[in-house]
Amino acid sequence: MEPRNHKEHIEHTFDSFCKKCLKRNALDLHRTIKRRGEREATFSELSASELSELAVTDEYITDKHLFDVLGESVGVSDDSLAEALTALPADRREIVLMSYFFDMTDREIAARLKLAHSTVAHRRASSLRKLKKIMESED
Repeated sequence: MEPRNHKEHIEHTFDSFCKKCLKRNALDLHRTIKRRGEREATFSELSASELSELAVTDEYITDKHLFDVLGESVGVSDDSLAEALTALPADRREIVLMSYFFDMTDREIAARLKLAHSTVAHRRASSLRKLKKIMESED
């Protein structure tokens, strides 16, 4: 083979290799786009309920009603619940908040407040009934 023919042969081989690489990359890109299209949806294709699941709302401490329980602040974001809790006497409100926000049992609350276990259970139950009545009357 002459040096010139050999050089042309190498150029054609390289040219062929580059074309094959470009075709392979184009096929890979096409497959990737097709797979992505099967798994993904545009926002316009989503229903209102699916869009609401994607939404995030900022919550600020100023948007909550704060109650002091055991030296800590408990934030309640629901206005009607906060008003109903405010209507309860302080000792009853504290029992309800300790029970639901600190996941304390009646025995733990009783030990903390130095009350009988049955007293805490009775106050919690009667407070919940009163809260229910207050919140139903607001509706």
